[in-house]
Amino acid sequence: MAAQESNDAPSENARYPGGNGSSRPSAEGPHRERGTRVRRQRVRAAWLFLTPMLIGLAVVAGWPLMRTFWFSLTDASLSSLGGAQFIGFENYLVFDNGWYGILADPLWWQSVWNTLYFTLISVSLEAVLGVIVAMVLNARFRGRTLVRAAMLIPWAIPTVVSAKIWAWMLNDQFGIINHMLLGVGLIDTPLSWTADASLSMWAVIMVDVWKATPFVALLVLAALQMLPSDCYEAARVDGISPVKVFFRVTLPLITPALLVAVIFRALDALRVFDVIYVLTSNAASTMTMSIYARQQLVEFQDVGYGSAASTLLFMIIALVTVVYLYLGRHRLGGGK
Repeated sequence: MAAQESNDAPSENARYPGGNGSSRPSAEGPHRERGTRVRRQRVRAAWLFLTPMLIGLAVVAGWPLMRTFWFSLTDASLSSLGGAQFIGFENYLVFDNGWYGILADPLWWQSVWNTLYFTLISVSLEAVLGVIVAMVLNARFRGRTLVRAAMLIPWAIPTVVSAKIWAWMLNDQFGIINHMLLGVGLIDTPLSWTADASLSMWAVIMVDVWKATPFVALLVLAALQMLPSDCYEAARVDGISPVKVFFRVTLPLITPALLVAVIFRALDALRVFDVIYVLTSNAASTMTMSIYARQQLVEFQDVGYGSAASTLLFMIIALVTVVYLYLGRHRLGGGK
């Protein structure tokens, strides 16, 4: 009887023949299920920690943004916000024996061009000068700590204060810039840096580059401090020129940090207001989108029209940010 039971009972090898796992539960299944469960727990924990920040962001940024968009669809004025009436997209563009609205305003398109021009030139100069300054500060020399601290002074000064200081320095009557240029013989008569339409944009770009270059240099310098030294030693042994080492080794390694600095500076430049308003006020030659929106809202007290300008400013900044991040990710990902 015992022999019969032993013959009838399936052996261990019969249930798991050859150890191929045909009947044995695979260990990979529980591990995969456990890994999926852990990932779900991490995602839930991440959303739990992010929820207060998202709620605060919705209250602080989301509600004002939606309210601004709503006002852009009304005829609201600064004196009667409560009596605003819905007019649709007339603040943006409407045809009434001719095209009217912000999209048909030449001054708006001039402010858009000024903003993009200012952003392109200033951010490009800041990126190049920031890398050069960071490379210099990364070298070993006596007094490097003091020079690093002094480099941050322009960035630490409030923008309005630095703009006012530069406005005095660029004054055509008593400014020190004209005094020095006259002293070395580069100019014959004082220049109206902030009043001349052909010079005012370059004046505000110069001030912005002076103030923001330390920020770019600081981020790039942090990236340079993290670079491995073995690749530079190998390049030195092989006799590779420093210029080739910079473009083949250093620049690709600091590109992520440089992209972060550039995107932050581009966002600041696209919504620039204070430095240009202090230097040139509402001059058409330097008017940016932010100054245009402020003029409509405060001076003309047209809340609907000014809100439309602010909404378009937000959309342009969002579009530029998305395109820049996509191109940056595409480049860093090797085109995948």
